[in-house]
Amino acid sequence: MLLAVSGSRAYGTHRALSDVDVRGVAVPPARYLHGFASHFEQADATEEVAVFASDLTEQEQAISAQTKLDGSIYDLRKFARLASECNPNILDILFCRDSELRLATPLGERLRASRDAFISVKARHTYAGYAMSQLKRIRSHRAWLLEPPTSEPMRSTFGLPEVSLLPKDQLAAAVAAHEQGLTLDDNLVLAMQRERSFKAAHRYWKQYQGWKKNRNPARAKLEEEHGFDTKHGAHLVRLLRMGREILQTGKVNVWRGDIDADELKAIRAGAWTYDQLVENAEAELVALEQVETSGEVVVPAEVDRNALDALVVELVQAALETQS
Repeated sequence: MLLAVSGSRAYGTHRALSDVDVRGVAVPPARYLHGFASHFEQADATEEVAVFASDLTEQEQAISAQTKLDGSIYDLRKFARLASECNPNILDILFCRDSELRLATPLGERLRASRDAFISVKARHTYAGYAMSQLKRIRSHRAWLLEPPTSEPMRSTFGLPEVSLLPKDQLAAAVAAHEQGLTLDDNLVLAMQRERSFKAAHRYWKQYQGWKKNRNPARAKLEEEHGFDTKHGAHLVRLLRMGREILQTGKVNVWRGDIDADELKAIRAGAWTYDQLVENAEAELVALEQVETSGEVVVPAEVDRNALDALVVELVQAALETQS
């Protein structure tokens, strides 16, 4: 039904050789809807998305041939559910410019024509939530850059024997009882606290090791040059601004070219320090909350789920008729 170029190319923040990402919407054949042997919700493996390479521009085909074509194709029903929750990645497909579309059937156009029906105050939470997940990742990685763990935590460091004296089920029961305010033996409480501290430290160590092993080379270079992942930083700023714009105007400004693309690209290039980024994010969160509480919101509190459900039924039925 729909296929659109997404990511930085849809935002207008891409560079000449930026990867090409696509996202799309489809209705699978009837057997996927009525039977049980075949199932489809989403396809996002590179080889599955690559079948759409011929729909791209010549320049995009050339770039994706050098790197890879990545993205996701969603079943319409899953897509609509996520869109009704104001998922930022999903709304990008509905609200991108026509020039980013690489395929749009009449049913896809019908879906895009109904895009405003998917917008609600929920955007305040989803856009802020996605942004804060970016900030959390930035903070975690920065901590590892500045003070990397030097060795794997040992049980003895936490005053624990090499093998836990508390079976896992008993430890879980003790934790639950302690959280409920029940009185426990002091030695048991101390052992429980030490076990939890050790597990948290060991989990942190494993996360650090996984991060080191799987670091994207380009992202690692950004972190080493600027002290944090500036690409994540630019996305964070964009998401918070878009969330506020949606509440105040009802518009999802995917294309940032005539809004703040130059500034976002500058942030990506390291124009902001880590402290500036955090300060801006905190200010934007306050502004977003003030918009919601001050009565400036122009979007509904909730979407009309019955109307959206009827739209999806209509589109699925029409799609199946074209397939028969």
